[in-house]
Amino acid sequence: MVGDTLLIALYAAVGAAAAGLTGAAALRLLRDRSVALSLAVVAAVTVAAMLAGTMLVSWAMFLSEHDLWVVTMVCSMAAVVSFVVALFLGRSVVRGSRALAEATRALGDDGSFVPPTTALTAELAQLSRQLAATSARLAASREREQALEASRRELVAWISHDLRTPLAGLQAMTEALEDGMVDNPHVYHGRIRTEVGRMSEMVSDLFELSRIQAGVLALTPTRMSVYDLVGDAIAGADALAREHGVRLVGSGVEQVPVEVDGREMSRVLVNLLVNAIRRTPADGTVAISARREADRVVLAVTDGCGGIAPEDLPRVFDTGWRGTDARTPPAGAGLGLAIVRGIVEAHQGRAAVSNVPGGCRFEVHLPAAV
Repeated sequence: MVGDTLLIALYAAVGAAAAGLTGAAALRLLRDRSVALSLAVVAAVTVAAMLAGTMLVSWAMFLSEHDLWVVTMVCSMAAVVSFVVALFLGRSVVRGSRALAEATRALGDDGSFVPPTTALTAELAQLSRQLAATSARLAASREREQALEASRRELVAWISHDLRTPLAGLQAMTEALEDGMVDNPHVYHGRIRTEVGRMSEMVSDLFELSRIQAGVLALTPTRMSVYDLVGDAIAGADALAREHGVRLVGSGVEQVPVEVDGREMSRVLVNLLVNAIRRTPADGTVAISARREADRVVLAVTDGCGGIAPEDLPRVFDTGWRGTDARTPPAGAGLGLAIVRGIVEAHQGRAAVSNVPGGCRFEVHLPAAV
């Protein structure tokens, strides 16, 4: 009895396997065709495997012709009905696939993706969510690219203006010197030296910014005290502060360690101090502080500029941005704060600005040394 059962199972398995192998070969040949055709092949293979196994077992049992005909008719009708039902149920998958394909074509046309309203299978729904997330990232990337392009155009316009003015002055002074129309050439020599220095600083800032934006800014982090870093920055900006009649104060500077590139971070602090000094009225105060907050070190430069317009705060660190009162020398090309942000972010930090009574405060957040 057990042997007969095993024999019947073997016959059924052989018939189903033969149908399955035929279906696998058909699917391989039709792998470049539509999902609808593939679903039809899968449904046909499933029904054919059941039919082949049943008919092979019926033949092996040596049924009478009548009984074999009855079994054949029953299995054939069941196979036809099963195949039709499978195709009908597979239409929803085909509709979902076509709807997702239409939505994907729209993503290629204008970059936006609207998930289809048709009911989708779990796999297609997951693919739809991934496409929506990709569309959102592409939209954000396009916005950043457009903002960067606008910033670059603005920067080129400002650089052209800032270079044209000193170049025109240099040309006029050199022509006057050549024609011997100057009573005191030393005065013109000093002015020429000043203008050349301004242009040299501008070119240096452009070079530094290009390295930052290209991602090739090489850092050599070393462990140092924030106290020493702030002291060096104050010493570097002290002469400018005295020239403008501004008090430079280092208050609340804690001796906490950080791992930074000393040269680049000194440039950050000097840029912030120079920016603050130039926009603080005479007899005003520029204060710099440093403290530790949890796992971060916060350096802050507070000035007396009177504050920044709220609508301009998000643009302060953009390349080429300058306030409305900074369109004339010695404001520079609007690169200092962009360089600050680039260097700070290269140190895995963050730069921020906020208004305070009478002025604004620039903050640099850096990871604290372990």
